Amino acid sequence: MSSGDRFDVLAGKARRAALRAAAVGVLSCLATSHAHAHAGERGHVLLLPTGYYIAGGAAAVAASFLVLALLPPRLLERVATQRLALFSLDASFCENARLLVSLLSFAAFATLVAAGFLGSRDPLSNPLPLVIWTLLWVGLALLQGLFGNLWAWINPWYGPWRVVSALLPSAVQGRRLPVRLGYWPAVVLFFGFAWFELIDPAPDDPARLAWAAATYWLFSFVLMLVYGYEDWSRRGEFLSVFFRMVSRFAVVEATDKEGRTRVNLCWPGAKLWGEAALPASGMFFLILTLSSVSFDGLSRTFFWLGLNGINPLEFPGRSAVIGIGTAGLAGMFFLLSGAYLLAVFLGERLAASRRPFWQVAGLMVWSIVPIALAYHFSHYLAALLVNGQYALVALSDPFSLGWNLFGTAGFQVGAGVVAGYESARALWNAQAAAIIGGHVLAVLIAHALAFRLHPASWRAMLGQLPLTVLMVGYTVFGLWLLSTPTAG
Repeated sequence: MSSGDRFDVLAGKARRAALRAAAVGVLSCLATSHAHAHAGERGHVLLLPTGYYIAGGAAAVAASFLVLALLPPRLLERVATQRLALFSLDASFCENARLLVSLLSFAAFATLVAAGFLGSRDPLSNPLPLVIWTLLWVGLALLQGLFGNLWAWINPWYGPWRVVSALLPSAVQGRRLPVRLGYWPAVVLFFGFAWFELIDPAPDDPARLAWAAATYWLFSFVLMLVYGYEDWSRRGEFLSVFFRMVSRFAVVEATDKEGRTRVNLCWPGAKLWGEAALPASGMFFLILTLSSVSFDGLSRTFFWLGLNGINPLEFPGRSAVIGIGTAGLAGMFFLLSGAYLLAVFLGERLAASRRPFWQVAGLMVWSIVPIALAYHFSHYLAALLVNGQYALVALSDPFSLGWNLFGTAGFQVGAGVVAGYESARALWNAQAAAIIGGHVLAVLIAHALAFRLHPASWRAMLGQLPLTVLMVGYTVFGLWLLSTPTAG
């Protein structure tokens, strides 16, 4: 065979290989868009100076600890107690409005479940997956962290519970959720939710999600009738528990006093200054919320897949990694819990504290709230920007019958908002700033809480030092997750 013939053969093989690779890439993208419509996917590798960002982020968190160590405790306390009054409303009016809003929310939820069963099978056209995974789990969580506990008004249980309690008082059992259970029901239910979101082969399938959502609503409603709305929503219903905890970071505060609901502005995290220590179950719940989002990012990295013997370029799909994913989700929770408890233990030893260990751990865990919010924002930002647009379209035509209820059925989704170098750079900067800012605020809150435990400034600083080291390490980990290549 001549050299020219050999060249033609090699060129033909190269062209066929390129075509096969292109086809696989297109098919993978199409499959991924349906399998992970709610997730924070990245379609590119960020070619940015990530090493500088990571080093700078770690330095910023460490520097914030040194700066805060110089501030007098009284100054932090004065800042935390500052409030700016906005307005007040009659408490009974607020209660009636809350009932009406919750009933409307229940009607909307029932419509979404019906759309899950009867509407389009495409998770980017059916409103149920888009509302639950994008607007609820991502958008509302961020709004809670900014404006306070909106979920208390719009959750789909309160209104129906009030109606049934009034019409059928015999259906309300009037029991109390045993105190010894703590937040463990919420921990178990949140782990099931995280497993369904991250490990289940098809969490975006509309019919599958409709069954899960309807079953969970009915399950929680029955337990609210048995144990009371307040008891179950405060310690058992995981969405209410999560949203309430996140809302403690918000800059809007509503308090009831003398028959009036007063709405004030405060500094981010100021409400955590006077927060009571959580029991061990509540502490583990907060850690679980952070670890699950972190594992979501880790589970699709080349590093994680390679660690489990999977070629990232030949990702076999979620159904092939259920066991690995389950172990990883649980392992991330235990690893982060162990690291946090070790940091608290070392801090108490350095501060020569005699306070009960679990009381200290249950109080200092509130500093995780801004970190959890920052990871939520960073991890799901791209999905929120794109899938939020799909939600606008789908909500106008929930059953794919050609309706245009809100005038947005013809809206053209602009996926370019997350495509291209400039968009990628803007997204990366926003995500990096959120993670670094969240950790800096976490150091500030931890500093304020440490002064509650140790009035002597040097004891507070020593007690917080190991936790600060953990936060610096987690900052590096979070920025690495944003920049490392992902698959699947």
